[in-house]
Amino acid sequence: MKKIIFIFISCSISLINFGQSTKEQDQKSIKSMAGCYEVTFNYAETFSPDKNYKFHDREKTHALELAKIIEDTGDKISIQHLLIVGSKDSAMIVKHWRQDWIYQNTDLYTFDKGTKWKYKSLPKSEVLGQWTQKVYQVDDSPRYQGSSTWIHVDNKNYWENNADAPLPRREYTQRDDYNVLNRTNRQEITDYGWIHIQDNRKILRKKKSKDILIAQERGENVYKKVNPERCLAAEQWWSQNSTIWDKVRNSWDKVYKRNKDLIMKKQKNDIELFEILSKYNTDVSQKEIDKEINKFVEK
Repeated sequence: MKKIIFIFISCSISLINFGQSTKEQDQKSIKSMAGCYEVTFNYAETFSPDKNYKFHDREKTHALELAKIIEDTGDKISIQHLLIVGSKDSAMIVKHWRQDWIYQNTDLYTFDKGTKWKYKSLPKSEVLGQWTQKVYQVDDSPRYQGSSTWIHVDNKNYWENNADAPLPRREYTQRDDYNVLNRTNRQEITDYGWIHIQDNRKILRKKKSKDILIAQERGENVYKKVNPERCLAAEQWWSQNSTIWDKVRNSWDKVYKRNKDLIMKKQKNDIELFEILSKYNTDVSQKEIDKEINKFVEK
């Protein structure tokens, strides 16, 4: 009997240590995505069930981007991406997307269609050991979210998940033949930085009918780490403007914590939310930002 109890205790301790070790590996992988990067964005449509479909041109663009950790509590790691446009002496900084990583998270907003996200509560048993990646638009409104386990095996180090999202900015002003981008996202850590691999399905979704597949697409966004000095302009911009975006995130947190379906307005008086937020000074009040964001959220 004593031997059985000893074995049980030993196994329990081993499992706890294994869980802690795995979580530490996960955190290390997530944090390694921060840094100064030369980024190459590659997209190519690969398949369509419609033999008359005309494939869109392949896209390949380049950028210099800072990915900066702006919050790290252990169970939550937030990385803000900032684009650097122009030369070193006259660089313009563009606030780009943000990714939050939350450990064993149970609250998700899943994209439906149009400007609607559905709130979903996951059972705790379903997210054990998992990390939710929450991706946000340039105005910190939702884009897509999903929960999965980081994989560390056979010299591979990646996280993969499938989630619905609105049309990407590269396409939403150019086409209307589909309204949902079903994304299989894979963040894989490499010896040069990391790569964001996407297997996307462009879907037309209508009420009370089956989804229609318009085309499939492959995306490979390659993040190659470079000298941090090349991103100093973005570091300086963030230090000067971070308090504004702290307040914006605080305001959105109040919206998300309602834990109910979310419907957004694309524009207000022909102006997008990001245009309004980007004009604020650091002395803007939390109350004013709350008021502005609530104008774009349907009750």
